[in-house]
Amino acid sequence: MTEDLHSRTVVADTHNDLLMSVVERPPHRWAEFFRERWLPQLRDGEVNIQVLPVFVDDQFRPEGALRRTLRMIKCAHAIAEGNPDQVRLCLDGEDIDAALAADRIALVLALESAPGVDADVELFRTLHRLGVRMVSIAHWGQSALGDGSGEDSTGSRLTRDGVEALRELERLGIVFDISHLGAAGVAHVFELSSRSLIASHSAVRALCDHHRNLTDEQIRGVAATGGVVCVNFVPDFLAAEGERQTIDRVVDHIEYVIELVGVEHVGIGPDFLREVAADITPPCCDGGDDTGVALDASLPGLDGPTELPALTEAMAERGLDETTIRAVLGGNVQRLFREQLGRTR
Repeated sequence: MTEDLHSRTVVADTHNDLLMSVVERPPHRWAEFFRERWLPQLRDGEVNIQVLPVFVDDQFRPEGALRRTLRMIKCAHAIAEGNPDQVRLCLDGEDIDAALAADRIALVLALESAPGVDADVELFRTLHRLGVRMVSIAHWGQSALGDGSGEDSTGSRLTRDGVEALRELERLGIVFDISHLGAAGVAHVFELSSRSLIASHSAVRALCDHHRNLTDEQIRGVAATGGVVCVNFVPDFLAAEGERQTIDRVVDHIEYVIELVGVEHVGIGPDFLREVAADITPPCCDGGDDTGVALDASLPGLDGPTELPALTEAMAERGLDETTIRAVLGGNVQRLFREQLGRTR
């Protein structure tokens, strides 16, 4: 019964770093490698809308950040151009609806922390022309636009360039993503924002006290804009070490957001790390990084896109009704993209 429900539901994953995996291959292999490695997983998981974040590793920062950003954007275009019968790179809600009607996976380009832009906010116009439709401005540490949650002790709000960036992104119809942004920066965004926000891959601070997770106040703030909080599946953000890190814990976080702000403000941003980390980590190294997050960790039974139907089953077993499950899996994100994506001012 839940298999039928999953197949009838629009599934929107707002954070999968698969571009990091694909771009490591030679350019002439990009489209083919995606078709061989990632497309079967997305189809098995019946993903309909896939956000593709462009994340630039530290090794490319700062000098090579823009070049790496452009290379990854080119990779996304190559994936779409090389697989026109399967995927479509979408610029607005109408594109997404058309892609889904044609049984194509709708791809949406995003920037994660935007190091290639730095303080040159005017570059967002060019990146918009290249298809970018969602942007966050920070990762773990400091940035020219606003500091990440790993720097919360500084109490930093958006910089002057960060304020300009928010205004420019809203003007362009690029959805602003608060995931990774520090607490003071998030509060500053709430003061200034005039459009719906998204948290593309953030779990609940009340259930797991990690700075990467959102407080109740922040969740309410996103909801107040008409936005969506997309729950992260990374084990370290779902439960503390020694506590249960399972699919049920994902449902706990989903239910918490529903009870706090309503079913219309929750989605999923899995951030499946294990396979991507294996693709880009040399054999010499372990599966962690300097943030302390286990990049090679995954939830049993929810290891990648293929296993997304298991989340539908877990939500149904918890007693969530069909309307709620459909909203969480993708309906809310689809609505947000219809209303905001590419809507210029």
